[in-house]
Amino acid sequence: MPFSLRLREITPDNFETAINLRVRPDQEHAVAPVVKSLAEAYVHPGIAWPRLISDDDEVVGFLMAFFDSDWSGKGIDFRSGLWRLNIADGKQGRGYGRFAVESVAAEIRRRGGTRLTTSWVPGADGPAGFYLALGFRQTGEISEGETVGVLELD
Repeated sequence: MPFSLRLREITPDNFETAINLRVRPDQEHAVAPVVKSLAEAYVHPGIAWPRLISDDDEVVGFLMAFFDSDWSGKGIDFRSGLWRLNIADGKQGRGYGRFAVESVAAEIRRRGGTRLTTSWVPGADGPAGFYLALGFRQTGEISEGETVGVLELD
């Protein structure tokens, strides 16, 4: 993994860059735009953890994680995990998504957690292969129409 990769907080200086980040057009149905994620972060203060993914000074993606939440009321243990992952159009296949997941896993471990939960839009054109290749296992649960996966952080 290149050492030039890092996560950056969303600030007034990079806000426009963040909201202008776009995934490939054929993936827009599978992930909410960054502007929606930032709105959700605003209404869930203290839970949402939005970050830009940068390679040197170039923004290549966005992630939003959540930690120590109590969203388990639906029978699914959504304690900590990856809420959103948007890798910019033309930037996929370079390890940025893997870096994002590993960064969230490291933050969960730092906070004492042992599981990373996420969900994805099912289907042949969805990101299931990406998550499964990283070691996520499907739980068999569905949340808001999405497949739930978990990665145990031993």
